[in-house]
Amino acid sequence: MTPFIRLHPSDDVVIARSQLVGGATVEDFTVRGLIPAGHKVAAHAIAAGAPVRRYNQIIGFASKPIAQGEHVHTHNLDMGPDKGDFARDYAFGADVKPAPAKREATFMGIKRADGRVATRNYIGVLTSVNCSATAARAIADHFSRQTNPQALAAFPNVDGVVALTHGTGCGMDGDGLGMQILERTLTGYATHANFAGVLVVGLGCEANQINAWLATGHLAEGENFRTFNIQDTGGTRKTVEKGIALINEMLPRANAVQREPCSAAHITIGLQCGGSDGYSGISANPALGAAVDILVAHGGTAILSETPEVYGAEHLLTRRAVRREVGEKLVERIHWWERYTAINEGEMNNNPSPGNKAGGLTTILEKSLGAVAKGGTSNLEAVYEYAEPVTAHGFVYMDTPGYDPVSATGQVAGGANMICFTTGRGSAYGCAPSPSLKLATNSLLWQRQEEDMDINCGEIVDGKASIQEMGQRIFELVLATASGQQSKSEKHGYGQNEFVPWQVGAVM
Repeated sequence: MTPFIRLHPSDDVVIARSQLVGGATVEDFTVRGLIPAGHKVAAHAIAAGAPVRRYNQIIGFASKPIAQGEHVHTHNLDMGPDKGDFARDYAFGADVKPAPAKREATFMGIKRADGRVATRNYIGVLTSVNCSATAARAIADHFSRQTNPQALAAFPNVDGVVALTHGTGCGMDGDGLGMQILERTLTGYATHANFAGVLVVGLGCEANQINAWLATGHLAEGENFRTFNIQDTGGTRKTVEKGIALINEMLPRANAVQREPCSAAHITIGLQCGGSDGYSGISANPALGAAVDILVAHGGTAILSETPEVYGAEHLLTRRAVRREVGEKLVERIHWWERYTAINEGEMNNNPSPGNKAGGLTTILEKSLGAVAKGGTSNLEAVYEYAEPVTAHGFVYMDTPGYDPVSATGQVAGGANMICFTTGRGSAYGCAPSPSLKLATNSLLWQRQEEDMDINCGEIVDGKASIQEMGQRIFELVLATASGQQSKSEKHGYGQNEFVPWQVGAVM
């Protein structure tokens, strides 16, 4: 096995499979200095200002002359004088391909009365505003299997009672974009198939009035969907008591379910990557992409998101758009983000984190090219705004920030009943009510943080598995998890704190 990885014959760099020391031979040249694992080595001399390619795509421009065998990173590679604003060939629909041969697989799901299929069976406590968060948590805490196991002892088919609170709901324009996003998000969670029942707790005087939200979301109260305000109830203690009583009424109905064979077409996966490194675009992301292609062939749905992390690689997605307007909508969202970051005195290249850079990623262009690999090769069927209901089947896109909790919250609001999350630096994340699977990009991470990781895609880097083999393993793990097998994050109790709706606009 070679000590480096060449991703394309035309690439200007190769990737260190493990740490390389000065004097080591790579291909037909000698390494200059220490090259950390996952980092880039110049395969030939590169002139100052010249584009640098990885995946046969531009990842940046040489900020100074780079010698053959030299470490290529932030000290000699940047976005160029135009900060990444170079022409991309969007070629709308050029790579659209025939639908794959139909495949059939099943998982043990929970069928709801309206025909939707759940992968989990929770009761949720939502809040209209941050002011009701403490009361909501107290209600859910009463049903904790850790601190009060008797509360759910008679209801083994209920996965738990979770409080999903947030830090907004007031101090905002009642008709603005931020409120629209919050309302969409809460509506998506209130109607999510993985919730057998939902309780919504408000304060009473907030900008996000419950009655207005119900009207906007076309929601109506019922025996498994109840709402009330602290101010109307008479204070915190009475609110907690009322909430506990209402959930006790829901529990017998929520428990009256059983898992049964369901088509994999009912699985919708939100695709996430966080704590990415130089291996992300080599192992876990393309392996997840292979799993996505398998899921799509079975009639399922996968949602790619994190718009700041597809920036510079969007042309690879527009080529797969089934209609020109689908691709144009994605490009419009890219331009919205350019304006949004400029207004806030930032730039798109602010995205790579210190951890990303320590792991070998240099620019947002490089990070994005690896990130889009999570979407496989299937046709792009639709583009959605944040938290919009995902109605199309197949591979779709949702506009979200790159920050993982915010992004995944939008995907779950859109209907994702599973999350697959790749990471190279390590991540601690879960997502109630949808189980989250963690995919490690390298074996060192797997060994260090195995208690948080569900599968080791580092075997691809180690030469022990192919991308397609790993993709099949991921798909099989998705089926098992959708059938009720707990993910590592579920075993640790993650999920309640990771509900983070996207807050857009001025805080008043």
